[in-house]
Amino acid sequence: KSFLYHTAYLSCYFPNSQKTDIKDLRVFWQKGADEVVHEVYYGQEKHDNLSPKYINRTKMDMDKWTLQLLNAEIVDEGQYVCIIQHRDKGSPKVIHTSECLLHIIANYSQPKIAPLRTGELKPNDYLNLSCSSSGGYPKPKQMTWLISQGNKTSRFIHPMNVSQDAVTKLYNVTTMLNITVPANTLITITCLLHLEEQLGSLVSVPLG
Repeated sequence: KSFLYHTAYLSCYFPNSQKTDIKDLRVFWQKGADEVVHEVYYGQEKHDNLSPKYINRTKMDMDKWTLQLLNAEIVDEGQYVCIIQHRDKGSPKVIHTSECLLHIIANYSQPKIAPLRTGELKPNDYLNLSCSSSGGYPKPKQMTWLISQGNKTSRFIHPMNVSQDAVTKLYNVTTMLNITVPANTLITITCLLHLEEQLGSLVSVPLG
């Protein structure tokens, strides 16, 4: 996993137990069937075969057999393959391959609750609220409303409206809540945005 516009580290996991000299190896990374991302040709970096979008965006750490992909973007997500060939009596022979799956993460803004109508609220009126968060990736799981009254908390899940920016590929999400205003009692409303596994949840500022 890598954060958007940060450096992604793609490991080749090559133990090099034979302590083979880099000058006897051809190391190249590719994405998909036809995109060459980086190539080290018998000790020298070679740029002739690179896909244009990776030129000046990669560095190879030969000690750790790790490729650094600079300024990682959402379009860089996907499967990368590292292939190592050894020149064996003239004709190169593949001695190692490994795959690496890159996921990009962009932080969502803190969810924000907003009323959809203005004016004074009276008991038993309908309260219409929206909760929104923007600029994140990947697509979140869901949004949840929590309504606390005394020591009791109720949870509501309503459909989430998701839109994706055509250029940046970042997501904006919104959900709605429609409840009756209670008489003579204090309620607190909170909105949670549940992200992909291991990324946790984001919580709004509570509305009293």
